[in-house]
Amino acid sequence: MVKHHFTRIPLPMSTENRRKPRATASGSRMEEVAALAGVSMITVSRAINTPDKVAPATRARVRAAIRKTGYVPNLTAGSLASNKSRIIGAIVPTIDNSIFAETVRGLSDTLEAGGYQLLLGQSGYDLRAEERLAAAFLGRQVDGMVLTGGEHTALTAKRLRHSGVPVVETWDLPARPIDMVAGFSNFEAGRAVAQFLLARGYLRLAFAGGPDERSSARLAGVRAALKGVHGTALSTGRLAAGASFEGGGRVITKWLTLQQRPQAIFFGNDALAAGALMECQRRKLRVPQDVAIMGFADLDIAAAIEPPLSSVRVPTRAMGESAAQMLLARLKGESAGAGVCDLGFEIMSRAST
Repeated sequence: MVKHHFTRIPLPMSTENRRKPRATASGSRMEEVAALAGVSMITVSRAINTPDKVAPATRARVRAAIRKTGYVPNLTAGSLASNKSRIIGAIVPTIDNSIFAETVRGLSDTLEAGGYQLLLGQSGYDLRAEERLAAAFLGRQVDGMVLTGGEHTALTAKRLRHSGVPVVETWDLPARPIDMVAGFSNFEAGRAVAQFLLARGYLRLAFAGGPDERSSARLAGVRAALKGVHGTALSTGRLAAGASFEGGGRVITKWLTLQQRPQAIFFGNDALAAGALMECQRRKLRVPQDVAIMGFADLDIAAAIEPPLSSVRVPTRAMGESAAQMLLARLKGESAGAGVCDLGFEIMSRAST
């Protein structure tokens, strides 16, 4: 082990260089907050650590006093006393676009109202990266974990099952949950999309998505819907890993090279589908006459782009809110068992199909 040696240089004892004593959670700064808000120091502590136990008007006065005084609570002292960090760790595949943003917002807002803060990690659709992040969060004594999807390394699942902290998996309905689930069935969503496209007369379909388990489940749903239907054909592509406009454009470039081109393409997310629409416009291709385009998630861009994009609306914010509510209930001792919340989905039919 390498030891680092530091040399301390004394500061001149001038008035300007004398350090002021640091205010602590039990020091005069909390007293200032209490006096300004017209409450006791115990009420200030409750407003910080257990805000749901303080009346909204009182909580608002305390928060206003904290902002005015610039007081920074010492959360470490409270966590040592209660054996709780009041921090929830969450891991999402990406923060590069808004696909998971609403889930994070719903999670963060609901947790904050319950007196908890969110620690966010990005896995980059890499299960090994998720494994490292989960280990790091557990090492920092988070009170709960939120994961995206139901696919994890065996080590991640083992660590979380033995950690003792509540866990919620989102954006899917895994067959063997680690603990709790707030999501929807990607398999059924894929099946519903295929049935929707078949009903509109599209028999040659293509799926373009990433290598993650959720995309694979949607593809499996498409295959299930096409099974036994005469005259159908399915092309699949893994060129669209991630969620970029460029990826969607590359799929259209590939589509143009096919001898028997699919009549409709189902994309794994709206960013890819929007990129495909823009590439079609650049190449003077008509949508849906030359090729129909279907997205997933129903982001704001879906209804705003021209032509408006058909998509699968999923409860992005509700997943985050439900996950937070499950965690808060467990942490309060109100819920002891595992729970599965299927929030469903909705097909949004627009001009692109």
